[in-house]
Amino acid sequence: MTSYLTRLNQAQREAVEATDGPVLVLAGAGTGKTRVLTTRFAHILLSRRAFPNQILAVTFTNKAAREMRERVSALLDQPAEGLWLGTFHALAARMLRRYAERVERTSSFSILDSDDQLRLLKQVMEARRMDTKRFTPQGLMGTIQRWKDRALLPDAVPRDQDIDWGAESARDLYAAYQDRLRALNACDFGDLLLLAYDLLRRDPEVLADYHRRFRYILVDEYQDTNLVQYYWLRLLAQSHKNICCVGDDDQSIYSWRGAEIENILRFEADFPGAKIVRLEANYRSTAPILAAASGLIAHNEGRLGKTLHAGRTDADGENVEILAFWDSDEESRAVATRVETLRRDGHKLAECAVLVRAGFQTRAFEERFIAIGLPYRIIGGLRFYERAEIRDAIAYLRVIAQPADDLAFERIVNTPKRGLGDTALRTIHERARADQTPLAEAAARIAADASLRGKARDGLRDLMTKLANWRAALKRDGHVTTLATLLDESGYIAMWQEQKTPDAAGRIENLKELVRALTDFDTLEGFLEHVSLVMDNDNEADDDKVFLMTLHAAKGLEFDTVFLPGWEEGVFPNQRSLDEGGAKSLEEERRLAYVGITRAKQRAIISHCANRRIYANWQSSVPSRFIEELPADFITMGGSASLAREQRLAAPPVFATATPLLARRDDAWNTQARPPRTDKLTEGTRVFHQKFGYGIIIDTDDDRLDIKFETAGEKRVLDRFVERA
Repeated sequence: MTSYLTRLNQAQREAVEATDGPVLVLAGAGTGKTRVLTTRFAHILLSRRAFPNQILAVTFTNKAAREMRERVSALLDQPAEGLWLGTFHALAARMLRRYAERVERTSSFSILDSDDQLRLLKQVMEARRMDTKRFTPQGLMGTIQRWKDRALLPDAVPRDQDIDWGAESARDLYAAYQDRLRALNACDFGDLLLLAYDLLRRDPEVLADYHRRFRYILVDEYQDTNLVQYYWLRLLAQSHKNICCVGDDDQSIYSWRGAEIENILRFEADFPGAKIVRLEANYRSTAPILAAASGLIAHNEGRLGKTLHAGRTDADGENVEILAFWDSDEESRAVATRVETLRRDGHKLAECAVLVRAGFQTRAFEERFIAIGLPYRIIGGLRFYERAEIRDAIAYLRVIAQPADDLAFERIVNTPKRGLGDTALRTIHERARADQTPLAEAAARIAADASLRGKARDGLRDLMTKLANWRAALKRDGHVTTLATLLDESGYIAMWQEQKTPDAAGRIENLKELVRALTDFDTLEGFLEHVSLVMDNDNEADDDKVFLMTLHAAKGLEFDTVFLPGWEEGVFPNQRSLDEGGAKSLEEERRLAYVGITRAKQRAIISHCANRRIYANWQSSVPSRFIEELPADFITMGGSASLAREQRLAAPPVFATATPLLARRDDAWNTQARPPRTDKLTEGTRVFHQKFGYGIIIDTDDDRLDIKFETAGEKRVLDRFVERA
C-alpha cells in the first residue's frame, strides 16, 4: 500500500484506483475532488500504465491547471514534464498549431481577445453598410459565440435558427466573419474548440493520431462543459474509453455561458458500463451547514443524487441563520456590524464574504463599508491584461510578432498620435484591399511613395521604420528588452507622462509591471498565447479585506463566514431567469443557492428584506421560496424572521411552486432610501464623523466627500454620514 493512497478515504481511493474504463466521479462541495484528480494522475504514472505525454488532463482555469501540475509534481517527487495538461482552450490551441494547415491557418496564427473580435465583426458589418449602433456587434457576437459553443459552423446553422440582423442574415454575417478570421490568420476563443472538434470529426488520420497518443483522459468540472467541449472529449475518448470526469451536477450554474448540465447527467448513456463514484464526505463545512444545503438541493429533480455529510472531526457548529430586515439599508448595516464584531473577536476580514445574486445588490454594502471605513474588495473588476495601456502595449508586440495582424496594427498605428487622421487610415485600408495585403504591408508601401503628404506621411514612415527596428531588436536583444525599448521609442510612455490625470502615474506603473511579466516567458510567442488564454483575476490576495462578489464568482472559494443577502422572490431566484427558463432555470437558481451555502466553513447567514431598493426605487418583496425549503432542524430564525415566515406562508400559492412563474412586482414606492442633504457641504468645511472624528473636506464628488481627518488621515465617505462641526 503506497503512501499517497493511504491519505485518501474509501470513496476517494476507489475513484483513484478505477483506472480502466469510463469513470464519473460525483464530487460534492468540499469533498476533495482536486486531491482525487491529481492523485489519480500520479497513480497512473507511478503504476506505469502510461507515460506523461499519454495523459490528457483538462481544466477550466489556468489556476486549476497550475495547481494540478504542482500537486502531481509533489506526488511524483520530481517536476512533471511533457504533460498535456491545461485548459480546454489552451489544449485545443496546441492541437490546432500542430495541424494548422488543415484548418486553413499557419502555426503562428493569432488568438483574438473579445475586444478585437468585436472590432473585426464591426468591420464586417460596416462593409455591408449596416447601422452598427442600432444592430450592435456585441449582440451579434453573442449569437455567433452561442453557435460556436454548440459546435455549429456557419453552414451547419439550421435555417430555422437563423435570425435577421438588420437587413442581413446573422448566419451570413457569421460566415463573413469566419472568412475574415481566415484571411487574418487568426482564431477567436470559440474557434479554438470549434475548429479542433471539426478537425477531429472530419479527419480520421488526425483523430487516429490522438487516439494513439492519449491512453487516459482526465476532466475537471465536467458539469460546466458546453456542447462543443463535450463533443471534443467524446471523440477523443472513443478508442480506449479510459475517460474519468470529475464534477458535481449540484454545482452546475453556468448555463448562461453555454454549460449543459445534461452532459454530466447522460454520462452513463454515453459510456455504457461506466463506474459512478460518489464523494460525499465534506471536509470544509460544519454538519448543520451541510444538512441545510443537502435539504435544499434535494428539491431538484434533475440530479444524479448524493448527500453530503461532515468528514471533519469538529463537525459540530452553528445552525444556518435566517435574518429578516425591514429594508436593504438595515440589512447592510447589520452585515457590516456583524463583520466588525467578528473582527474584534479576532477573525480576519478576508475570511468573511458577502455573496449576492445580482450586481445591483452590492451598492448598499459598498456605501455602508465606505461609511464605516471597513476595508473590502469587489471581485470581478478589470483584469490586468484588460487595461487600456496594457492592451496597447500588447498590440505593439503582436504587430512585431505577427505582421499580418490587422487588428493590432489598427490599434497602434495612431497611438500615440502621429498625425494619421481618418483620411490617412482610409488610404491604408484602400491600398490593403487593392493589393490584397495586410495593413502593415500596405502602410509600408504608402510610406515609401507619395500617397500621403506632410505630417501623416512623416508619422507613418517613422512608425514603419521603428517597427522594422524592433523586429530586428527582438531577434538580437530578446522580447523583454524590446518591449522596454519600444515603449520608450514609440513615445507611449511620454504620452502618459505628459498627461496630468490622476491615473497617469498608475498606468506607467502597470506598463513597468508588464515588462516584468515578460521575464517569466522564454519567447514572445509564449507570452502572447498566455495573455490570450489567461483568465485569472489579479488581486492583492494578502490584504485583509471583506470579499464582496456575486454567487457565480464565488464558486470554488471558501470562507469561515458567508453572508447571503437578498433571498427574496424576484431577486433570488432571479425573476429574469425564471421568465426565460421556467422550471429548468429554477433548478439552476437552487443549485446557485446550494453553492452559496456550501462556501461557508463555520457560519452561513441568510437574510431577506420586506423592502428592497432597486436602482434608487423601493420595491416590496416576500422571502425566497428557498428559505421555506431549508430543513427547519438546521436553521435559526433571527429578528423578525418568524413574522417573515408567516408572510411567506400566507403568500399566494404561486410563490411555493415552480410554475406558473412569479409575476413581476412593479409596486415601487419611488422614494429614495435616505433624503438628500438640504445643506450643501463644500471644500474647506469642518465636519464630524462618528468613526473618524473631526476633519476638513478637501474635495467633493456629488454625495461623496474626500475628507482629511485629524487622526484617521484621508478618507472618502458619503455626505449623509457627517455633520458640520
